[in-house]
Amino acid sequence: MIAREEVAADDRWNVEALYVDFSAWDVALIKLVPNLKQSPYWPIIQTLKGTLKESPEHVLYALNTVLSIDRELTKLYTYAHLRHDEDIANPEFKNKYEQILHLSHAFAQETAWFQPELMALTEDQLENYLSSTILSPYHFYLEKMIRMKKHTLSPDNEMLMAFASQALQTSHKAFSAINDADFKFGSVIDCEGKTKPLTHGTYSLYIRDQDRILRENAFKHYHGKYEAYENTLCELLSGQIQNHFFNARTRHFSSCLEAALYPKNIETSVYHALIQAVNEGLDPLHRYMHLRKEVLELPELHLYDAYVPLTASIDMKMSYQEAEDVVIQSVSCLGNEYQELLRKGFKEQRWVDRFENKNKRSGAYSSGCFDSMPYILMNYKGLLRDVFTLAHEAGHSMHSLYSRTHQPYHYSDYPIFLAEVASTFNEDLLTRLLIKQCNNPQEKIFLINQKIEDIRGTLYRQTMFAEFELRLHQHAEQGTPFTPQLLKDEYRELNSRYFGPSTIIDREIEIEWARIPHFYYNFYVFQYATGISAALALAEKVVNGNEKDRDAYLAFLKGGSSQYPIEMLKMAGIDMTSPNPVKAAIQTFDSLVTELETQLLAIKDR
Repeated sequence: MIAREEVAADDRWNVEALYVDFSAWDVALIKLVPNLKQSPYWPIIQTLKGTLKESPEHVLYALNTVLSIDRELTKLYTYAHLRHDEDIANPEFKNKYEQILHLSHAFAQETAWFQPELMALTEDQLENYLSSTILSPYHFYLEKMIRMKKHTLSPDNEMLMAFASQALQTSHKAFSAINDADFKFGSVIDCEGKTKPLTHGTYSLYIRDQDRILRENAFKHYHGKYEAYENTLCELLSGQIQNHFFNARTRHFSSCLEAALYPKNIETSVYHALIQAVNEGLDPLHRYMHLRKEVLELPELHLYDAYVPLTASIDMKMSYQEAEDVVIQSVSCLGNEYQELLRKGFKEQRWVDRFENKNKRSGAYSSGCFDSMPYILMNYKGLLRDVFTLAHEAGHSMHSLYSRTHQPYHYSDYPIFLAEVASTFNEDLLTRLLIKQCNNPQEKIFLINQKIEDIRGTLYRQTMFAEFELRLHQHAEQGTPFTPQLLKDEYRELNSRYFGPSTIIDREIEIEWARIPHFYYNFYVFQYATGISAALALAEKVVNGNEKDRDAYLAFLKGGSSQYPIEMLKMAGIDMTSPNPVKAAIQTFDSLVTELETQLLAIKDR
């Protein structure tokens, strides 16, 4: 595991395009916040208090002032968080990151009066502002804010909520620290008795390795680390759930779920309908797990056998450069402009931080801000799964690039409900290309299996996570004390139901909840499942449709948050208030399992 300073420049993302170094960052910070020693950090914001009732012009000035500060602050935050994730143990990076986090919370506190003051206006005044020509660029922005009127507190209470927000993030930050920095997993033994280092990154390799001894040892050792800290990790997760419960009750929502979805204008019925549809469609998953057991010729199928490729002789791998090339090629159906923008991002602008280094944040993501290029964090290992991860994050990044290019700052970020659509869409395009180019029957089986795994991991697994997350919040709402055993029992029951009778539910899986960072994100994971359902339907329309279908999808990417997410998808041709997209995704999964059976039988008969 090499240190950060040993990473080649071409393998690093181009953070210098934001700021040359932290010295330049400090200069920009002082320019934005001349007095860092005491609050208020932005005295001009205080002068805006009490002016919103005066006229539309006063509201316009206040919005422009606040959003211009927010824009600069977000740019500073982006650089600090990218550098922090390069090496989360670096004290300078951590200090700068904590400094900008503090200022971000301070900004939230100093602007906390804005929405309550706007909500205090009469209905006639609010209607006048919404119909004002001068405020037309902010019409939907204000409409969303006004919609929150019944859940907005008094100015003093909103200030208290803003003050509390930083303390309420402690659980999430503590989990990130222990999971990404403090935990050291040691090593495991393979079938030849060789010692192999175990990290977040290598675990994802070992669990897919053909060496079953290595898979089992990695699975048990990796989860054993979390079980050793189950009480601490239970308290951290409980603290985050209590944070959500506190916000829901304080803002007069009927449930934590409603509090999370209401600002996006998503009915809670969409969440419940997803869980119901997937539970009604578990038979194809159970059939696949039984097929997996038969193909691997195992007397018992354990959970550490659930991810290994079904074709022992084929394990498709690619160099990083090959991965870039095939991802660029896969998006050709979206037109020359899209393809060229992605090529430049990969090949010339250095969007991607490519490989794992010591103390680098685990996983992958797409980041950036209105005034930056997209940035992609990878921990690339050469697996086909990594190629799909690159395609996934490129989908996010292109969505961000289009939104920021075609929308003003206040509409440039897309809501979380839409976040996983473009990313999963690009994964589907990659699958189609690889299968089309494939002439080797074994490789074709590998790719079909990969697509099945993609849907299993994104639709079924994330819905299982969503069901678990819902149960946690319901326990909090009912006053049920959180204990490690409660969480383990709930998690085991879900795994047993989802994986079905052909799979042995290993004891170690009971603690898996303790290592999932998304459980700290407040009803995030269900959007992976809705996202893949929408993405599969959109990919089918674009690939097999006409130019109008492609343009409708590109218009969706350019839309940012200029409409509610459900309406944005309807604009692209998908209605997520209907169960049909989820049912269609399950049908796609079922058809792929049938195709896999056919291909396996054909090889067996040769």
